[in-house]
Amino acid sequence: MRITTACAFAAIAALCIALCGPAAVSAQTHTVGANAPALPDNSTKINPGDQLAVQVYGEPTLSQTVTVLDDGTVEYPMVGKVVVGGKTPPQASDAIRDALLRYVRHPMVTVSLSQAGQNNVLVLGNVKTPGKYLVRSGAHLSDAIAAAGGLGTTNGNYPDARVTQDSGKNQEVSLQKLLVDGKSNLNVQLSNNAVVYVEGPLPIQVEVVGAVDHPGYYTLHQGDRLSIAIAQAGTSANAKSDLNHVRITHEVTGTSAKSQAQEINMYKALEGGDRTTADPVMQKDDVVYVPEAKKGNAFNPIYLLENLIGIGSHL
Repeated sequence: MRITTACAFAAIAALCIALCGPAAVSAQTHTVGANAPALPDNSTKINPGDQLAVQVYGEPTLSQTVTVLDDGTVEYPMVGKVVVGGKTPPQASDAIRDALLRYVRHPMVTVSLSQAGQNNVLVLGNVKTPGKYLVRSGAHLSDAIAAAGGLGTTNGNYPDARVTQDSGKNQEVSLQKLLVDGKSNLNVQLSNNAVVYVEGPLPIQVEVVGAVDHPGYYTLHQGDRLSIAIAQAGTSANAKSDLNHVRITHEVTGTSAKSQAQEINMYKALEGGDRTTADPVMQKDDVVYVPEAKKGNAFNPIYLLENLIGIGSHL
């Protein structure tokens, strides 16, 4: 009889779950999520704009939510201003308890972070998505760069960043030392309305003419090499490009000469392992002339560019 009764209860339970289980579970999850207290993070530092839940056991009138002011203090009943900025929640509990000792016998104080404050930070320059972002109060330079999607295109070492605090104070930070060398002391804390400008390679314009698919003006960045300019102009088989005799004309300033030309044998220099000579860095207003290959001197320019740019192994 007991077995039969147990089976009956099991069948009824299964039927209830099948009919209303998902809705009941969903409602229960929502209720628990809404009413469950946030787990305290006792290692988090308190910053201006944070909202703190202060509980004083046995003193309901003293248990309330307070906001951290810009100077790192909170206005608390009976005791006035208490410094909590830069402290952890347990340290803030001790500070408020010590202040209450003059008025309350053996106060038991608990402080928790109920809502983190937010700061506006403007991130400009060589980042993937420049703009204004909301970051946690007390956020650092690396947080602002991460909010903007990370650094943009770089050539060589990471650039410097210029941080302007709301007070007007400026600071130059080497992102190479911060992000690569791990010098965390350079990860400056940002104030509300701080501006971060990440330096980036300046755009330059060059002209590519001659035996290329699309002669014309092209925008490069400082540090880009000849192969980038030629790749943008295109060197398909129909172009019949002769990269053995590429001529670059530089505009010279500060001297009596107006221009200076040099001929680059990209294939020969690459064959000898000298990329610096085969693929020089372009300068502003350079003119690149690619002649048409003569019969018997033709080779695959696509293969050459792949090796210069370093993408041949990926194709």
